[in-house]
Amino acid sequence: MKINWGTAIVLAFIGFISFIMYFVIKMNTDKKYEHDLVTKDYYKQELAFQKEINAEKNAKALENNVAVKKASEGLVITFPEDKSYTNITGTISLYRPSDKRLDFEIPISLSGSEMIIKDEHILEGRWNITIDWEYENTLYLFKESFTY
Repeated sequence: MKINWGTAIVLAFIGFISFIMYFVIKMNTDKKYEHDLVTKDYYKQELAFQKEINAEKNAKALENNVAVKKASEGLVITFPEDKSYTNITGTISLYRPSDKRLDFEIPISLSGSEMIIKDEHILEGRWNITIDWEYENTLYLFKESFTY
């Protein structure tokens, strides 16, 4: 049987379409390729955006803002030392853009001006940290992206 050039082009198109369809179906059905890049309560967060802007402005006006650094025991979060740590309340949210199952939120509990999040809670990779804290009825917000 002899294959002419028209048949070869049709076979090439069928092969190419099959190749593309295979990857489309694989990416849509395989759970390991499933990544949600938006938080669950996105619209609820959007409504509170002006409060966020004001809290970020308050934090930037501080002489010493919150500092985040990696240490051997974990992630060390240092609050301003000119603020009494007993009056600081709030939450720390860690958001993993590539996997929402790794996201977590913890309340701020200080026994000094530093708080440590243990290594076992944080995997290597990119993280977004949001520290939403309050001191003497003033809201502060610290946001940063880091690679752990």
